[in-house]
Amino acid sequence: MGREGEVVTQLLPAFERSHPGIRVDVQQLPWSAAHEKLLTAFAGNSTPDLCQLGNTWIPEFVALNALVALDARVAASSIIDGRDYFPGIWDTNRVAGKLYGVPWYVDTRLLFFRRDLLAQAGFSAPPRSWSEWTAMLAAIKERGIRDQYGLVLPANEFEPLVAFALQQDDPLLRDDGRYGNFESPGFQRALEFYVDMFRHGYAPPSTNADVSNVWNEFGRGYFTFYISGPWNIGEFQRRLPKELQQSWMTAPLPGPEGPGASIAGGSSLVMFARARDKTAAWQLIEYLSQPAVQQRFHDLTGDLPPRRSAWTAGPLAEDIHARAFRDQLERVKATPKVPEWERIANEIRLVAERVVHGDLTAAQATRELDARTDRILEKRRWMLERGGAP
Repeated sequence: MGREGEVVTQLLPAFERSHPGIRVDVQQLPWSAAHEKLLTAFAGNSTPDLCQLGNTWIPEFVALNALVALDARVAASSIIDGRDYFPGIWDTNRVAGKLYGVPWYVDTRLLFFRRDLLAQAGFSAPPRSWSEWTAMLAAIKERGIRDQYGLVLPANEFEPLVAFALQQDDPLLRDDGRYGNFESPGFQRALEFYVDMFRHGYAPPSTNADVSNVWNEFGRGYFTFYISGPWNIGEFQRRLPKELQQSWMTAPLPGPEGPGASIAGGSSLVMFARARDKTAAWQLIEYLSQPAVQQRFHDLTGDLPPRRSAWTAGPLAEDIHARAFRDQLERVKATPKVPEWERIANEIRLVAERVVHGDLTAAQATRELDARTDRILEKRRWMLERGGAP
């Protein structure tokens, strides 16, 4: 999908040379159409041998019995070693105790921040805990500089709130993903922390139009902190002026009591149950999983590799902005492994926005989220009660 679908073709000649008789055909799909096209291919018995699949999509295709479990192949492989992968990323590919994908590249969220602005507020290092972070945000606000906030939390992004929630002990869903668990103390704590950013004026009242160009606003100092993913390393390097290139840095997300968890995202390589040549498909998955090939893939795309050994040499090992991602990837957690998760995540975004705007209290919001989630999961409960696939 997307840029990866273009770049992977540059990696395939070496594979085909080392595997005579195998020729790989690549079909590139835009992300906006990929989900529908894959479901259509499944319904029409025309799935490819293997594909790149967003790891939050894996539970849905497992429920359709569309994917091959890969445990036996991984156990017999001399190339793929699960112990070399970041644990939280590897876990996103396990559903009901079985492995259905091999991580291809990883994504997570952490802090991008302006070191110079933080220093002006009296701090020489980024925060490690919520209390340290709120102290910094309060100090930035107390400076009273017009059109300057501690951080920005765009209303169309659910990831920051979900990351805060994953830092809690309480799961987001309960009873094997049958019901919402948003009235739990953990999620309520995360929601209150998130909403307090707006209540105290640390973040601007957020609408989708507030930050039209995040790179320009970051450059002009509209905000000090921004929660984002690895693609913005390259964007800030390209878009910020030369005189600001030493003024920004990345840092792991702070947690309630210390360094916190974040979202385990990214894409994996999966094999379809109806694959015509499973042996060749697995050989390609192994090839694309080699640390040296993953380093080359990073050089071409900027995508971060899921294997620790792929971080030990080359440009990635020397990238000072990527180091925080290496640290954060040791503390990532999978979102709930249910096919309905993306619909639930959208409800989290919508309900949280109503709390920020004062339309709901936090207690009302968590009750509303549980009610909406329970309706979304109604079919899942029905299937599980009858012994169907989750």
